[in-house]
Amino acid sequence: MKYSKKQKSFTLKVALFATGISGIVAEYILSTLASYFIGNAILQFTLIVSIMLFAMGLGSRLSKSLTKNVVLYFIATELILSVLVSFSALVSYLIYGFTDISWLVIYLLSILIGVLIGLEIPLATRINDNFEELRVNISNILEKDYFGSLIGGLFFAFVGLPYLGLTYTPFILGILNLGVSFWLFLVLKEALSKKTQRLFTIAYIVVSTSIIAGLYFAQPIVKYGEQAKFKDKIVYNKQTKYQKIVITKWKDWHSLYIDGNQQLSTFDEFMYHEPMVHLPMQLISKKSNILILGGGDGCIAREVFKYEDVEKVTLVDLDEEMLTLGKDNSIFINLNKGAMNNPKLTSVAKDAFTFLENTNESYDAIFIDLPDPNNVDLNKLYTKEFYYLCKQNLSDKGILITQSGSPYYATKAFYCIEKTMRTAGFKTLPMHNQVLTLGEWGWIIGTKQDVSKQRLAQVDVSNMPLKWFTNNSVNQITSFGKTLVDTTGIKVNTIFSPKLYTYYKQGNWDLY
Repeated sequence: MKYSKKQKSFTLKVALFATGISGIVAEYILSTLASYFIGNAILQFTLIVSIMLFAMGLGSRLSKSLTKNVVLYFIATELILSVLVSFSALVSYLIYGFTDISWLVIYLLSILIGVLIGLEIPLATRINDNFEELRVNISNILEKDYFGSLIGGLFFAFVGLPYLGLTYTPFILGILNLGVSFWLFLVLKEALSKKTQRLFTIAYIVVSTSIIAGLYFAQPIVKYGEQAKFKDKIVYNKQTKYQKIVITKWKDWHSLYIDGNQQLSTFDEFMYHEPMVHLPMQLISKKSNILILGGGDGCIAREVFKYEDVEKVTLVDLDEEMLTLGKDNSIFINLNKGAMNNPKLTSVAKDAFTFLENTNESYDAIFIDLPDPNNVDLNKLYTKEFYYLCKQNLSDKGILITQSGSPYYATKAFYCIEKTMRTAGFKTLPMHNQVLTLGEWGWIIGTKQDVSKQRLAQVDVSNMPLKWFTNNSVNQITSFGKTLVDTTGIKVNTIFSPKLYTYYKQGNWDLY
């Protein structure tokens, strides 16, 4: 079948549009994988995007040396790109299951995919030069590629990551790219020799079969790679719009992980939640209106509801999936004693910062149980601006407490949080406790008035149904020895000058 110049040009642009989609999604897939395997999401996204853009420059430079058989090289580039995009996540997970060099594989894939994308745009421009004048040619080629990038980004954010996950998203994009590539081959094959046409036909059959096989075996391979990350058996595994949630089981106990970081273990979570809830609740006389930021597992709510004078609890968690787990998952229902389904509790799926900006309520106690500030996004929820919002929404005799990481593994980060809270106008009281599965962990209490030692001595939980926390433990958890590092020069953490996540990364986590 003969195709007109207009049809050939149109097919070429569709191919670039499809590659624009798959190329940008490949960037996001590799960035997400790097964040998950290596940590520090902001750094990994920055590195992957920078590496791929640099590699695209290398590909563009390399295209100058391809002076003949441009159609052949372009179709081959599209075909190889389909394979790399399809298997990018699968290869990363598989390598992760055997070795510790998955980071190297991710960076190498970023370079290879970047080089191929950099190759295709100049090659496509040169092919399309036969069909359109230069002014229109360059505009149309770049336009289609950039428009495809927008569609790819939207697809990844709203469909790929939340619904297909890293298991199937790469294959969907690879199949799209492969299909368009084959269409391009059919339209432009007259520029190829008969022998080359036969070779490409065989290649498309092999690649199509491989992608279908990869799609079929993707889930068990990814599960294998996931399991290699955890020493205990995985019983729940889901990638949401915001984070990777994993639940593991060992004997009769379960552990919750978010983005690879342990959040709690049913073995000893009470050693974390009881001190965090009951000391602050004992220090205030009015307990009617409570705000919990984070804590979608429901454990803080469970402890809060042990006080009969609590009338209303608002629990704000960014991830709807975490709230659903707390309400519906049997593991968490048993753990939180149904607290997430208590009629006094209202759950809100929203960013904590945004929630505080828009609420007019005054709370008697605010519990902040958010993940550690190991990136810029989470850093925002430990800033002077954030604590100032908390102070505005806290009653005059109310109390705030925030999880603050470890005073020993990340000493500077711990005291940075305290200094930042004081700068926002709080009187502070640091706390800590040895949680068996987490190590030495800490919190900072914030009030508008000082908490005296006399008031601490009056704390009485003797009639409370608790597993660990006692009257005698109050003095233990509020007492500290000398800091193990110099904390005199610690800076205040603000949105425009984020210091905390740097302190956190510089902690002695290798000792943990």
